Amino acid sequence: MATSDATAVIGITIRDVAREAGVSTATVSRALRGLPNVDPVTREHVKRVADRLDYVISPAASRLASGRAGSIAVITPFLARWYFSKVLHGVERILQRSDLDLLLYSTGDPSEVHRVPPHRRLRRRVDAVLVIGLPVDSPDLQELFELDLPVTLIGAHSAGVSSVSIDDVEGGRMATQHLVNLGHERIGLISGRPLPTPFFPENDRLSGYQQALSASGLVVDQQLQVPGFFTIEGGEHAMTAQLAQPKPPTAVFAMSDEMAFGALRALRRHGLQPGRDVSIVGFDGHEMADLLDLTTVCQPAEDLGALAARCLLDLLDDPSIEPQAKRLPTQLYVRGSTAIRGAAHPVSLPRHGNDAKP
Repeated sequence: MATSDATAVIGITIRDVAREAGVSTATVSRALRGLPNVDPVTREHVKRVADRLDYVISPAASRLASGRAGSIAVITPFLARWYFSKVLHGVERILQRSDLDLLLYSTGDPSEVHRVPPHRRLRRRVDAVLVIGLPVDSPDLQELFELDLPVTLIGAHSAGVSSVSIDDVEGGRMATQHLVNLGHERIGLISGRPLPTPFFPENDRLSGYQQALSASGLVVDQQLQVPGFFTIEGGEHAMTAQLAQPKPPTAVFAMSDEMAFGALRALRRHGLQPGRDVSIVGFDGHEMADLLDLTTVCQPAEDLGALAARCLLDLLDDPSIEPQAKRLPTQLYVRGSTAIRGAAHPVSLPRHGNDAKP
């Protein structure tokens, strides 16, 4: 008696794929879920066999067999801001190759009290957790660490926990040293929040800023440090406050490109030209930085998310792996918003690294 196509498809199991491909069922599972430690040739062979047999992993069956929830949580304070959306895109790029769902949990501003802590919402709902840009001394995260789930931090670090970040100290030092090299002595800072903060990136960028000034024998003037709250509007207000000082800065380092965009707008509204009158350096590598001719420290935000997702998949696959702290490099891109102090026109300096724009 002939079997219908639907019945035939339902009847195909992972054992059928393994038998046809000449590998173990474990290899089939790992290959189709995009997990590491599978030879690329074998992975492609298994995928071709599975496609030919029209086999698809059943999420429900997979979860029952493994005893897992089948999802990974991403905890983030913000969704719409450039850095967080870029990191999330990198995470999604890796997770979509696996059979794991992504459960997104937005905490809102970390300084506010949350009615329901993340660990209560996530218990028994996820197999692992990615945390983006939250202070590790937060009570919410400390209780999350006690859930005995694999955790990877992005943009922060904690003993005994996997993490992926950039060297924010070096990034802040690089941005400030560039301005020092151009002959600027009165260099302002637009931070995210009032300093110091419980957030590693801001404190580390502040440290880099201070190190560059001190190493050059320049005064670290707290009157030149104004928060911009990581928004364009905040950056504009902060730059306006800097310009209103009796002795305004000749150059400013903004801890994000979006705040730098606001600073550029403030300069133009005051009839000043970026580079010629006041030099501005941002931080991020935002796509709009090139269009606005902004010098910036470029960080690989999307790659941070992708690397963190891979680390978490590795931890799920092998819980015995020792947690590691991984860092990705930053790069300074020099454009027209910075120039030699007192130059009649902006001066373009050689780019650091390669000459390509981000």
